[in-house]
Order: sequence, then structure tokens, then C-alpha cells
Amino acid sequence: MPVADHARWVIRFEDERARRDALGDPDFSRGATLHPAVRAGIQRFQVGEDGDGTNLIGKADRAGDPDYARAVRLFVAEEQNHARLLARLLAAAGAPTLSGHWSDAVFVRLRRLLGLRTELLVLMVAEVVALRYYRALRDGTTDPLTAEVAARILADEERHVPFHCDRLHTSLAGLPRPLRRPVMALWRVLLLAAAVVVAAGHGRALRRLGPGRRRFVADVLASSADIVTAVLTPRPAAPGARGPGRTPR
Repeated sequence: MPVADHARWVIRFEDERARRDALGDPDFSRGATLHPAVRAGIQRFQVGEDGDGTNLIGKADRAGDPDYARAVRLFVAEEQNHARLLARLLAAAGAPTLSGHWSDAVFVRLRRLLGLRTELLVLMVAEVVALRYYRALRDGTTDPLTAEVAARILADEERHVPFHCDRLHTSLAGLPRPLRRPVMALWRVLLLAAAVVVAAGHGRALRRLGPGRRRFVADVLASSADIVTAVLTPRPAAPGARGPGRTPR
């Protein structure tokens, strides 16, 4: 049974951290101009990016793969950096951050219901929705600072999705084969529901940024096909793999 090579993800995350440190922050001193609807959307996404990742890190530690545990810590650090960038963007626009939002609270509770597999499946819903949102924000805003911040976050999210796909591929390989497609079908239903909720709550902002509600939902759902394929497609066994007992779950 194939086992994901998480050591390469550690290298990728560390390389990106070094590149980010060398690049430095955007020039927040130039300020930002945000439409009220767009500002409200950024405030909500900032809440979603903000968190210490303690629960996910604990589950990753218990999975028994030190490389994966290290990669998860680097992933969490990037998510925390997203929250920091969005908070600074809001400050540049003279807007506060939110202390919390009900949608984030629901996702956190769902993620913590069971083990690592469930946590990653729910987390992937948020990541895929975020991909489309940050792309809309990057391409649809007329504010240069907002576009730069969105582009930086989008580049990270485009790396996060295949990282989680690798781990989910390994995790679902531990399930009986007849269960794997139904699990991913249920995941797509959850993704659709989340996209509809986001589209409903951010409708004014999405219209202003370009895609609108219907296209946003359609694009999110369309992007899920490649993710399901990446998670379910069999891969060559790693050299030295000795069977199902070697696969961490």
C-alpha cells in the first residue's frame, strides 16, 4: 500500500518559509480601500484562518509519522500567517477584526468530531472554498494591496490542497475499497453545502468581485472532481512498503 512521502512536504514548506522571510510583508503603509461588503467578507475569512491548530497537531503527532507532524506544524504556521496578513490588511483599511463567527465555530466542531481523517476531510472543504474566494478577491478587487495579500494567500492554499490530498489518499487506502467512493461522495455534498452557505453570506461581495453566487458555487463544485481523483487514484507502492499495517491512519 502506498505511503505518502511527507518529508518532501516538509522541504516545500520550509523552502516557502525561507522565501517568505526574504520577501517580507507587503507595504501596508500605503493603506487599502475596501467596499463594505468585501471588507465584511475579509473579516469572516480572517476568523477562519486564525487558530493555533492544537487539535490537528495533536492528531498528526499521534499518527506516528514525524515528517507528517512537522509538515502539519508548518501548514498551521502558514494559516496563522494568513490570519496576520488579513488582520493587517483590515487595519490598513481602518477596519477591525472579528472576535468570532458562527460559521467558523461550526467547522471547528465538525473537524473535532472524530479522528485525523475526519478532521482533514472537513478542513479540505474550507480549503477548497477558500481557493475560489481568494482567487475572486485577487482578480476582482481594484485595491492593489488587497490584490497582493490575496495573491500571496492563494499561492499557499494552492499548495495546501495537494498536501492534504496526499494524506487523505493514504488514510482512505486504509478503508475497505467499497467505502472509499461513498466517503468522497459525502465529502462533495458537504463541500456543496459549505459553498452555498458562503455564497449566501457573501453574495454582495461576490457580485462586486465578479463571479456572483451561482458561478462561485459551480466553480467550487467543479474543482472537487480533481481532488476526488487525486485522493482515490491508486499509486505505485513505495520501495520497501510491507502492506496495510505500515500505513498510518
